[in-house]
Amino acid sequence: MAAVTPTENPPLEIKPEIAREIVRLKIAILIDVRQPFELDLEGRVDDAETIPLFDLKKVLGHTLTAEEQEILDCDLPTAKDARIFLSIINKHHYQQGNVLLCLCNSGKRSLHAAQLLRSMGYERAYSVTGGIRAWRELD
Repeated sequence: MAAVTPTENPPLEIKPEIAREIVRLKIAILIDVRQPFELDLEGRVDDAETIPLFDLKKVLGHTLTAEEQEILDCDLPTAKDARIFLSIINKHHYQQGNVLLCLCNSGKRSLHAAQLLRSMGYERAYSVTGGIRAWRELD
């Protein structure tokens, strides 16, 4: 029998139907990477951790585009912000063994967030295809 070998580049996206099921089974956590004003306009997702992508990028030391900085329009993150972010992610990913499912409006920013998390060693980070729009179509 041939041995099964993992792919070098596992997919970064996961279908919303599968994402919803593994959240229901409590083996995944949703990470909503939308900005606070988007949450106010479009509503929050139950039981999702809120970590805006632009904050995440700044905590990780990435340079924001002018447009991202204008949307964010805040101070530089502190060492405390980085510790809080890492404690949230580590709690779910390592301590509880959860898959990290990133969610945004359309799936574009969440894809970038999943890539950032993977680059940090969180190999079970994925983006929900189609974002919150696809997620809510399942209701």
